[in-house]
Amino acid sequence: MKELRIRTLAAVFVVAGVLSWAGARLWNALGTLPRVPLAAPIVLALIAIVLLATALSLRARLKAQRERRPGAKGVDPLMAARAVVFGQASALVAALVAGMYGGTGVYLLSWLDDPARRDQAIYAGLSVLAGIGVIAAAFFLERVCKLPEDDDERRGGAAPVA
Repeated sequence: MKELRIRTLAAVFVVAGVLSWAGARLWNALGTLPRVPLAAPIVLALIAIVLLATALSLRARLKAQRERRPGAKGVDPLMAARAVVFGQASALVAALVAGMYGGTGVYLLSWLDDPARRDQAIYAGLSVLAGIGVIAAAFFLERVCKLPEDDDERRGGAAPVA
């Protein structure tokens, strides 16, 4: 499984932001701008909370398993892999959505005199922040579930045969 790359997420964010900004300009020239829903930052924040809770739970279970505590509940490798895939997918979607709302928010900055558009700009900004939270939680989850490297792989040699 490949690791998340911040470069990829940043590229998705920037491309979505530029396209969204251009789309907002065009849409506003044709009539009214679509609304940024209040639910957008709330849903993104809930996803970030779920990812963070999953990462903290897995970290605690893995630590208990490593320390061989009595009654420690192990972590199913397939479940950990699914959690990482969920985190990676969430991070990609969050980068896309945050870029879209970021581009719209940048366009709305020129309309801050209008209270309705100011509220939309605030919702867009909160959506970007919540999207960054999702990405940070996904990176943390991925770090928690990462397997420790073999000493032999780090040295680049083969394991000695006894």
